[in-house]
Amino acid sequence: MRTGILLIGKAAGWLLLLFAATGCNQQASAPQEEAARAFPVFAVQSSNATVDMQYPAHLEGKVNVEIRSQADGYLEKIFTDEGAFVQKGQSLFKINDQPLKEQLNTAQAALLAARAALTTAELEVGKSEELYKNRVVSDYQLKAAKAARENAKAQVAQQEAAVAAARINLDFSLIKAPVSGYIGRIPKRIGNLITKTDQQPLTHLSDISEVYAYFSMTEQDFLGLTEQYKGNRVADKIAAMPPVTLLLANGKPYTHSGKVQMIDGQFDANTGAISVRAAFDNKEGILRSGNTGKIILGEKHTGVLLVPVLATLDVQHKVFVYRLNKDNLAERVAISIAGKSGENYLVDAGLKAGDRIVGKDLQLVKEGEKVKISK
Repeated sequence: MRTGILLIGKAAGWLLLLFAATGCNQQASAPQEEAARAFPVFAVQSSNATVDMQYPAHLEGKVNVEIRSQADGYLEKIFTDEGAFVQKGQSLFKINDQPLKEQLNTAQAALLAARAALTTAELEVGKSEELYKNRVVSDYQLKAAKAARENAKAQVAQQEAAVAAARINLDFSLIKAPVSGYIGRIPKRIGNLITKTDQQPLTHLSDISEVYAYFSMTEQDFLGLTEQYKGNRVADKIAAMPPVTLLLANGKPYTHSGKVQMIDGQFDANTGAISVRAAFDNKEGILRSGNTGKIILGEKHTGVLLVPVLATLDVQHKVFVYRLNKDNLAERVAISIAGKSGENYLVDAGLKAGDRIVGKDLQLVKEGEKVKISK
């Protein structure tokens, strides 16, 4: 019996110690939990902000031309290499010109014959005029001699044109650069037959001293953009636009800023977008035709609500904040995002100026609980 009582007494003692320890732990953790519920809180204010709008863009040189032959013949020489920079007027390709030279020689010989025929016709007219005065030949014979002279003149003019055409064709055998720029791929090789009707050009030549970035924007973006700037005409609004930034394919911004130069005259009926062109200086030759990137265009907003990204919570593709009521109770509210400026969201619905929201650590906040505001 004593043994049983003793065991019960010991067990009761252990239980008392356990309850005492648990009570102490609960009392000790209470201040910690209370301290953990202190959050920074601030009032939402309206302000002005600029949102960076990004648009995919493709780049083209200021001049991008196909180099084609205007003469038929075998490719005899290639004076340049793929990727090389060439000056305007520099020789690029040489077509075998021997047949063209023979055509010129033939045309020149025909011209000499036509001029000789003209000389004969003029002599015939002179003789006929003298004979007509002496009434040896009739009026008809004189007129026929003059008509033959006019025909000989026409033959001379025709052969002169043939000589000029042959000379032009001969000049076409030497293909020169129409502009300064970079040579593209050269698919033809020496000895290949070149014709004027070839579907594939000899090469491409791009003047990339200035590069055009073409991008498209929606009707909504276009209207929002044009409303920001003064001017009665679109050209005036374009002139008032600030410089734009080109984000390269590696994610880095291009060294030089660009300027919007042109907005297309109409929207694409299929896509509902309008084409825009921005120009960038490219004297270093870093950009090439065919490059891609993104145009960053600043869109100004006035009197908008700014909320730090840290003060928001993303849940199932929706953005929430914790707004405090007059009793500092947390209420989770969905907000509508109009854009992003730096580290802030632009809010166009869900909040109003003066609303108090939790500034960070929203994952620790529970809806309906009282929030202690950190000092």
